[in-house]
Amino acid sequence: VNDNPSPYKITLSSTVKSPKLNFDPPFLMLMPVPLDVETETDLSIIPQGYLRQSQIHVELPEIELEDEDRIYPFSVQFPEGQNIVLSSDGKNNQLICHISFISSKPVSFLGNMCFTDGEGNRLLQQQRIVFLLCTHTWRFMDLIKKL
Repeated sequence: VNDNPSPYKITLSSTVKSPKLNFDPPFLMLMPVPLDVETETDLSIIPQGYLRQSQIHVELPEIELEDEDRIYPFSVQFPEGQNIVLSSDGKNNQLICHISFISSKPVSFLGNMCFTDGEGNRLLQQQRIVFLLCTHTWRFMDLIKKL
């Protein structure tokens, strides 16, 4: 203190952990359905590392059909809300995402849905959700063989 330096040296260190999302199941495969029939499933989203509340948003894929029309056959709902909340034990609460698909034209799709948080962070660039579906069984089987 004052002009006498302390003989003690203090070293501080820290680890920065970025928030992330885990998914259960890690990928989705929706079953083929006839035209204009809806297929649906639930996905559990497990947030980790969020220190404050945030909100999940989903970018739905646009699909280009063989006739060059573009459609958005997917819809997403969060039945219990889409807010990431820190629980009393310091962990983030799991979210349920209800995903549905319907199309009036034949379509198959193998791709991704991107989930973002309230600050616009794209959280799925390395963890991807894959949808494989088709409205005709024979095309669906051809796609399975390619995987």
